[in-house]
Amino acid sequence: MTTAAAAKGPGATVRLSADEARRMALRAQGLLGAPDRRAGVRGVLRRLGAVQLDTISVLARSHELVPYARLGAVGRTAVERAYWAGAPQPAHGFEYWSHAACVLPIEEWPLFAFRRRAFRARGHRWHVMAEPERSCAAVRDRLRSEGPLTATELGGAKNGGPWWDWSETKIAVEWLLDTGEVVCTERRGWKRVYDLAERAVPDALLHDDLDDAACIRRLVTQAGAAMGVATRADLADYHRLKGEQVDAVVAETGLVPVEVAGWSRPAWADPEALAEESAAKGRRHRTTLLSPFDSLVWDRPRTERIFGFTHRLEAYVPRAKRVHGYFAMPLLAGGRLMGRVDPAREGRTLVARQVSLDGAAAVPPMARALREAAEWVGCDAVRVERCDDAGLAKALTKALD
Repeated sequence: MTTAAAAKGPGATVRLSADEARRMALRAQGLLGAPDRRAGVRGVLRRLGAVQLDTISVLARSHELVPYARLGAVGRTAVERAYWAGAPQPAHGFEYWSHAACVLPIEEWPLFAFRRRAFRARGHRWHVMAEPERSCAAVRDRLRSEGPLTATELGGAKNGGPWWDWSETKIAVEWLLDTGEVVCTERRGWKRVYDLAERAVPDALLHDDLDDAACIRRLVTQAGAAMGVATRADLADYHRLKGEQVDAVVAETGLVPVEVAGWSRPAWADPEALAEESAAKGRRHRTTLLSPFDSLVWDRPRTERIFGFTHRLEAYVPRAKRVHGYFAMPLLAGGRLMGRVDPAREGRTLVARQVSLDGAAAVPPMARALREAAEWVGCDAVRVERCDDAGLAKALTKALD
């Protein structure tokens, strides 16, 4: 097998082992090697390029769990400050549609011009405004005169029906967010806080000068760097692009075509990731619990291909049909996914409601990960409620004691 270090020369095919690809993915995601504590949460955001947001909060919300997995016990208030604008300081991040609703580094504002243009070309959301011009003008005027506001402060987000029964004001402000006139500058009480983009985005970045091809090329390059090594489908999924869009630009990204043992599809590697793997840098593995929405595992086919680990979020599965629990969090240890746990909190006790372990070797790292997570969220005890192996359950309880 030709390793990353040995594949040299024009026309040579870079061949990677499955272990090399796995290490490259972990290192690119900031989960192998010493954490960059000086860069902190903002460094994590810039490295990943996107941190997914989600309403579910068990130990903490997913966007808090992502930097915790890489940096350890980061203060939750510090996480929020790092993500959002600290007026009167310039914005650090903004929320927009990437892999899903994500926090994005403010430097990526120009890269999503292609998506803002696509919304404008479509001309409407799935919600339809009765008086679009009047409603949008009213939102602009309020934000201009009063500063950042939530939909509730703008006049109310709902009409009084189900959650999707949005008010005219909510539809208008979301349309302005889609098309780039308005930006979400933070979440307050899990509500989006909206501001005019002309005020919130630094002048040097407030432009849509990049054409669609340039936007997509830079996003594919960023995704390749964030994943280390990736297939066409991986590159497309990271920022929810189309496969044809990746095809059109990948040759211009600087990503290196590679073959990975056991992968049925061609792949591309970030040249820096290849160089680091060749130099055998960064063998310090993080032991931690991962959010199901963490960018290391948010793409289920990729997770199975790299780690041999099948994972599914069961929060929206009927309780009786759940196998691993409501918010099962994978255990990362030694560069492998070695189990999962569905956590809950009861007062100052972290409850492991459902635990699955990949053998006895997974017991010590699971105990360590549970203790660290408990301490981070202010719990002083851990209780194991259920485990899919009675013997391992006893061993885990003993390790926790």
